[in-house]
Amino acid sequence: MGLLGAIEAGGTKFVCGIGTKDGQIEERISFPTTTPDETMAQVESFFAGKEVEAIGVGSFGPIDPIKGSPTYGYITTTPKPHWSQYNIVGHMKSKFNVPIGFDTDVNGAALGEHLWGAGQGLNSCMYITVGTGIGAGAVVNGQMLHGLSHPEMGHIIVRRHPEDSYEGTCPYHADCLEGLAAGPAISRRWGSQGVELGTDHPAWEMQAYYLAQALMNYILILSPQKIIMGGGVMKQQQLYPLIHRELRSLLNGYVQHSAIYNDIEQYIVTPQLGDNAGLSGALALARLAIEEA
Repeated sequence: MGLLGAIEAGGTKFVCGIGTKDGQIEERISFPTTTPDETMAQVESFFAGKEVEAIGVGSFGPIDPIKGSPTYGYITTTPKPHWSQYNIVGHMKSKFNVPIGFDTDVNGAALGEHLWGAGQGLNSCMYITVGTGIGAGAVVNGQMLHGLSHPEMGHIIVRRHPEDSYEGTCPYHADCLEGLAAGPAISRRWGSQGVELGTDHPAWEMQAYYLAQALMNYILILSPQKIIMGGGVMKQQQLYPLIHRELRSLLNGYVQHSAIYNDIEQYIVTPQLGDNAGLSGALALARLAIEEA
């Protein structure tokens, strides 16, 4: 079985790996995301001399994943210094003569979970990460969701919690979902990082208030068969029952489905691929690139 290359290109760190076509990771390395020149030099060094059939890139965004677009393969309007309008796929193609798969990190993770994780055997699933930022990807009818571009579900508008006066961290929208509920919003609002707050701290009720609104919107619009929630913030296990309760209250009986009212613990789940969801997703993108070549 041929090997595949994978790059989980995050705004904080890059994770590169080698794996198989059935999603098994055999080698990995990570390093901080600095400038494109420095970071991509480390990518090239990792893959130098390695025989891979394709390389998948799951990237922080926004990106342009639409083939045929003049900026296909670019990281576009990111606030990450030095990376705005960077042609990451073009750079990879100039260095490696193999198919390059490319999508958002969360779309890739959704595809990986669909193939090998919590979404196996289903027609649709969503992967949501709540960490330094908030992003979500979706697989619908077995395909990653695209339209004009890719989903940006972390930037939807939510109702403010009545006791929340924090202005929000998003440089574009201030108090969108990401601006109010990503990790930096928690630490700036409360003066401590989430991992330093107690499990009964009021931060988690407020967090559930915002995340449940987002899940309600996603359920009403996409009706996914499984919702997978990853990222550093979602390692706070006390969040899940709070989100379940708040979501049921918001839906108020409108969506009558046993998955929500009888089996919500199996409907809203952690990634089955664990911390490898992003890197396995990049392997899935590499595999898809071979299929589409």
